Amino acid sequence: MSKVSRQEIRFSGFGGQGIILSGQIVGKAATIFDNKYATLTQNYGPESRGGSCSVHLVVSEKPVLFPNVIDPSVQLLMSQEAFNKYYSAAPGGLVTLIDEDLVQPSGEVPSTGLLAIPATRIAGELGRKIVANIVMLGSFAAATSVVSEQALRQAIQSSVPRGTEELNTEAFNRGYRFAQELLRTAGP
Repeated sequence: MSKVSRQEIRFSGFGGQGIILSGQIVGKAATIFDNKYATLTQNYGPESRGGSCSVHLVVSEKPVLFPNVIDPSVQLLMSQEAFNKYYSAAPGGLVTLIDEDLVQPSGEVPSTGLLAIPATRIAGELGRKIVANIVMLGSFAAATSVVSEQALRQAIQSSVPRGTEELNTEAFNRGYRFAQELLRTAGP
C-alpha cells in the first residue's frame, strides 16, 4: 500500500470480538508510537456481546479535520453481518482482511486485495479464541503501511491485560506470518 497522508480504516464484526479495542490499538500505535494524528468513531448495537459493532479510524500525517470514514483504504471484517453490511469492492489500493472462519464472501468479490485470515482458528490453536482480533492485527501490520509494525507491537503490549502479553505477542506473530505468506504466494 502506498504511503499517503490520510488513511481511512474500517474495523467491523460483532460485540465481544475486540473490534473496538483493535481500532483503539491501531489509533494508539499511530498517535503515540508513530507520531501521527488519528480520530476514532465507534458504533455498536445495544447488545454488549453478539450485536454488530464497527470502528472507523482515520490516520494522517496532518491533523484530522474530518473524522468520518468515507472511502476506506483498509477494511477488516470479522463477521458475516459485518461483511454483508460494510464490504466495499472499491477499485484500486483497497485492502480487505476477513476472518475466513466466520466470513463467506458472496457476490462479486475481487481476489486482489482480499486476504482471508483464519484468525479464529489460529486463536483457538493458541488456546484462547478471544485473541482472534490480535491475530487480525498481525495480518493488518503485514498487509498495510498505516502504522509501523513496531508501533503496533508496542500499542498491543500497552493495551492488553497484564499477564497476557506473551499470548498476545504470539497471536500477533502468527497473524503477521500468515499474511506475509499469503502476500508472498500471491505475487505481484
